[in-house]
Amino acid sequence: MTRPAARVILPPVQPYYPRCFPAGQLEFITSSTYWRTPLFRSKRFCQDFVATLDVVRTEFAFLLMGWVLMPEHFHVLLKPEPADSTPKIVKQLKQRTAAHILAALREHERHPWCDRMLRRLRLPTTVHSKAWHRVWERRYYPFNVYSDQKMREKLDYMHANPVKCGLVSSPEEWPWSSFRFCYLNDTSMLSMDRPT
Repeated sequence: MTRPAARVILPPVQPYYPRCFPAGQLEFITSSTYWRTPLFRSKRFCQDFVATLDVVRTEFAFLLMGWVLMPEHFHVLLKPEPADSTPKIVKQLKQRTAAHILAALREHERHPWCDRMLRRLRLPTTVHSKAWHRVWERRYYPFNVYSDQKMREKLDYMHANPVKCGLVSSPEEWPWSSFRFCYLNDTSMLSMDRPT
């Protein structure tokens, strides 16, 4: 009597969603930290994110209409030129911030918070990668903003995010967003581009 062949269980295949970046449209981008680790409770990491966003914006010459940085994710509203440069922009923003964050965490690994963050960012042994840690989830979520009304919706959503999450009682109290620029003309953090 022959034995039945062993059943091989394959991991689920992640669906592939083709991305379309129409010329002239704004892109609303969302990306989260690995395991939604709250790295941006650190003021230093927030400042570094803002500085990196500004540098990448200059290098790629995209229009930045709005942004918010939350403890474990970010949203940006931008208009890339050319439109298909969006993946390169997001890649540079995530790679550069990840490098700075990991360098700082490793440098201060003896600090309990840094040690805790590094442990959360540690990749499991089943991941075939030369890296030991990951700062950002691999995927990001682009949304094509096709009208002025939709742009306003996305800006309102971003600016309300810190209030909705209970971090502050009003949007102007959260320094890590474009709210203060949009409504108070405060350019101390980061200037935005105005819609034309």
